[in-house]
Amino acid sequence: MPHLFDPFVIRSVSLRNRIGVSPMCQYSSEDGVATDWHLVHLGSRAVGGAGLVMSEATAVEPRGRITLQDAGLWCDAQIEPLARITHFIRQHGAVPGIQLFHAGRKAGTMVPFLGLRNRRLTQDEGGWICVAPSPIPFRPDDPRPRELTTLEIVELREAFRRAAGRALDAGYDWLQLHAAHGYLLHSFLSPIANHRTDEYGGSFNNRIRFMLETVRAIRSAWPENKPLGIRLSATDWLEGGWTLEESIELARRLRSEGVDLIDASSGHAKAGQTYEKYPGWQVRFAEAIRKQADVATAAVGMISAPAQAEMIIASEQADLILLGEGMLRDPYWAFHAAEALGEKRRLRMPPPYDYVIS
Repeated sequence: MPHLFDPFVIRSVSLRNRIGVSPMCQYSSEDGVATDWHLVHLGSRAVGGAGLVMSEATAVEPRGRITLQDAGLWCDAQIEPLARITHFIRQHGAVPGIQLFHAGRKAGTMVPFLGLRNRRLTQDEGGWICVAPSPIPFRPDDPRPRELTTLEIVELREAFRRAAGRALDAGYDWLQLHAAHGYLLHSFLSPIANHRTDEYGGSFNNRIRFMLETVRAIRSAWPENKPLGIRLSATDWLEGGWTLEESIELARRLRSEGVDLIDASSGHAKAGQTYEKYPGWQVRFAEAIRKQADVATAAVGMISAPAQAEMIIASEQADLILLGEGMLRDPYWAFHAAEALGEKRRLRMPPPYDYVIS
């Protein structure tokens, strides 16, 4: 029976425990380039004992950013600042991971903590016309996105492949694709956003085509000995939308294409949705996909108590716990969890801290 502080091995990569830092947008990059903020933000979570430290959603092209301050990997100049971060993370016992994405029809908004959340950038502010599988705006008052041509879909697939190669050059050992929360890959999957009538729309097989092609392209650039994961919205929570049953079938096919883990989130296919949230409210999706698709999963969503995280792993509902808000509140969550669970011997502070605290 696995436990929270047991190692987790996928391919040639071994995590020191089952605790990971979810990718969380910091809106603090400059022209897509990581800054000292990212080094301190991510580095402190590695020092804090997490097994996996994931860099935020990182755009594969400039128009794929949520905001102008998003991280990017569309050019070689963005590699070196990330390499500095991955070196520090690895030096302190954690595995560095990165999430690649394209915001699609949710791109081009103001930085949320400036008090103008979701407001579209104007052209004078550096905004651009969003792209999507179909010309359906995310919010009713948003400008209509432009429908991608077949050639542009191929070009975007290649953008993901090139970004994966740069992630490798930057020293990452773990790669995740963001196919959730209404962003581009998810919008191809969901009938809510995808009304295409060509080979990329309509049937289930057509709607998953871009996802599978992108995974194959990435696997051609990402080494066989390194893990590849996918963040999925397991359900849209909407009638006529993407379903858990479709997520399970997609996970089976992704596994055969070289995907090692499904990060099971949900929702955000449509603006204005509300969800009944409670501790561990999305764990059921990780459990269902794990058991029915026979693929490793990560559980997310209001997991904050160490005993709760331990129970999820011990009962084999998921293989990995990814924390977002919990890690923002407490970079040393893993050490505090070890203390709470009587596992302090299995996770020690770095020497400059440990000799004082012990």
